[in-house]
Amino acid sequence: MNTTPLQDDSTFAFDARGIAKRFRHAAIFGALESLNDGETMRFVNDHDPLPLIGQIQQRYGSQIGIRYVVREPGQIVIDFSIELTPREAAPASTASQVASGSCGGGGGGCGCSGGR
Repeated sequence: MNTTPLQDDSTFAFDARGIAKRFRHAAIFGALESLNDGETMRFVNDHDPLPLIGQIQQRYGSQIGIRYVVREPGQIVIDFSIELTPREAAPASTASQVASGSCGGGGGGCGCSGGR
């Protein structure tokens, strides 16, 4: 059941729940790198990927906009949008939460708490 309809032709769905844990971050980075300016990847997951968000912020800086669409236990929907001309910085509370996370990503799988 899709509870997060796409808004327009510049928004692309990415459901991380169906991707093997060990490939997840590589697939996400590949998807982000295939987007053009003004396009959005609507990311769906079963847990809040704070370590992943930290990696995205470190790797891409202000070129990726991050906006939670749904942030409830068991259902997370985030719009990652390409912003070659950044609009505004992420709220400080999100940045501090992200900074406290750690991820075993890179070869051994995500390692985010709550993931399967």
